[in-house]
Amino acid sequence: MGNENDKVIKVTEYGDKKDSGKSGAKIDIYSSDPKDGPHDSIHIKVDTDNKTYEAVTKIDGEKESSSGECFLTSACMRYFQEEFDDNCYELRVLRWFRDNFVSKEDIEHYYEVAPIIVEAIDEEEKSSIIYDYIYDNIVDYCVIQIEQGNYDKAYSRYKNSVLILEEQFTKPVLTNRFDKSLKKYKYNM
Repeated sequence: MGNENDKVIKVTEYGDKKDSGKSGAKIDIYSSDPKDGPHDSIHIKVDTDNKTYEAVTKIDGEKESSSGECFLTSACMRYFQEEFDDNCYELRVLRWFRDNFVSKEDIEHYYEVAPIIVEAIDEEEKSSIIYDYIYDNIVDYCVIQIEQGNYDKAYSRYKNSVLILEEQFTKPVLTNRFDKSLKKYKYNM
């Protein structure tokens, strides 16, 4: 890695017409000028319309991707709005907790249902109220419990909240998707 003065940061607007009209900002961070040869990098696309992000890091040749289609991140984004940072304190604490205390099955289940929950909440007229509620009653509550060492309380709130949000928001989205598929199938016959 080059010295600190060699770092290159580029911020550009983007619009992916082919990618469902996504638009927003792209942030590229390089350990050294990419024209000068091998480098570490982080590339972040923030979709301002859909309130999601995609991040790709390449450190020492290892590539890792993540995306922000989870309701906890979405709640933090809505709560902090202009000041949002994907590495904010709350998300760092929750990631640490996830990596150290949440079962693999619960993590897999969360990543399966979270994008559907976000999609359904985003379609709600008062989605900002729902995200505020999620922030106050899940994110903030769990962070406080984790800080106090009450891991069982944090886990219980997290798990129960996922199940409640899944029940409330995934069924209508999945039913709607099924209905559209069924209509398409009948139309093609």
